Amino acid sequence: MQLTSKAIRFLRSMAHTLKPVVIIGGNGITAGVIKELDSALAHHELIKIKVNAGDRAARQAMIEDLCAQTAAAHVQSIGHIAVLYRPAKKPVITLPSASAN
Repeated sequence: MQLTSKAIRFLRSMAHTLKPVVIIGGNGITAGVIKELDSALAHHELIKIKVNAGDRAARQAMIEDLCAQTAAAHVQSIGHIAVLYRPAKKPVITLPSASAN
């Protein structure tokens, strides 16, 4: 899923006050983690996750894998926290259009 820069700015502002709802621990990405992440995205659309991986490259690889497995868009990463977005079947969050000022 590709997001426009305007949509990314909008989602980043919405995610500012959120707390992480899924934490990826020492076991890494498991089927249970994917199921929980999928459920959280279906319910909330915009979520923060905490990825406890040793180095930046490992964290980024895990985030990309999670996005691929859940069809979510990666909005932002700061340290161990990542923000993911996936619209629900009946979207609650309305993204700004690219042509709107």
